[in-house]
Amino acid sequence: MNIKNLAVTGLVSLSICATSVAAAEKKVLLKVPTTFSTNLIGLGTPLPAFKKGLESISSTLKVKIYEPKKLVAPFEILDAVSSGKVNAGWSTAGYWKGKMPAAAIFSSVPFGPEAPEFFSWLYKGNGLKLYQKMYDDAKYNVHVLPCSISSPETAGWYQKEINSPEDLKGLKMRFFGLGGDVMTKLGASISLLPGGEIFSALEKGVIDASEFSMPVVDQLLGFYKIAKFNYFPGWHQQATVFELLINNKTWNKMSNMQQSAIEMTCKANMTDSLAESEAVQGAVIKENIEKRGVIVKKWSPEMLDAFRGAWGEALVDLKKDETFNAVWSDLEKFRADYAYWNKLAFLPR
Repeated sequence: MNIKNLAVTGLVSLSICATSVAAAEKKVLLKVPTTFSTNLIGLGTPLPAFKKGLESISSTLKVKIYEPKKLVAPFEILDAVSSGKVNAGWSTAGYWKGKMPAAAIFSSVPFGPEAPEFFSWLYKGNGLKLYQKMYDDAKYNVHVLPCSISSPETAGWYQKEINSPEDLKGLKMRFFGLGGDVMTKLGASISLLPGGEIFSALEKGVIDASEFSMPVVDQLLGFYKIAKFNYFPGWHQQATVFELLINNKTWNKMSNMQQSAIEMTCKANMTDSLAESEAVQGAVIKENIEKRGVIVKKWSPEMLDAFRGAWGEALVDLKKDETFNAVWSDLEKFRADYAYWNKLAFLPR
């Protein structure tokens, strides 16, 4: 047998083997309620992208997506997946901060890390191991996969200028995650609302200001119609990780090949979602300024110092939780080493 015939024979054998394995696998339908509408770029759009990617490489895995509130309320997804009410869900871990303070770290952290550093800690540091351990220790019956990451957010939409920390005192504001602890330290009154409820709350005066996401998302939700002052940088969320939760029973029944297909698709989705997020923000900011009357502002050094100082105070309280302290200590150590590279390798901004 010559080399060409040998190669063809090998490929045919591999194809037959792969087909046989697929035929032996049980088909799995992942029913996935999401916290975010799938029309929101970088928040919701990565879920249909995951579905498309997964179904293109696996004939035995299918995904059915349920928009917010269609099957499960946005803030109830973790409990629904853990209990088996649904076998999967899409959200970001910061929404479970009230149940597990450490969960917020796996969404975003004030003053970093940015996306490349976050990637590195999750996949090449201890991040992913600690992520799963947090859910296991809290007795949640879920397998977690980071499956999307987004660009920095804006620092919020305000109906008046914020010139000093004093201007935040008494401000009623929607704020997410660990950044909410910072704003509380500075005297703001913080609430957490799903994205679909923020505009109405602003319109009715229930809140005075809000942060939610990146410019392209905030524009779609219409915040600029009520709050014209849009602040940058988003010190509280320089990158945000989104998670795919799968019920442990469902995950453990999958073949190794099916599990690998999901893992590989999520990793690819992390890259694709960041590219999608980064590509569109500049044009939206330009339109906000030129066509929508948005007043874009940058935080003064005084304000950034105030946020950083309040974050230090918030950390003292947060680290009283054993799991938070363990995760934070690991991330902090990773970032301390990464800082040598970060300070030397990149051009000043």
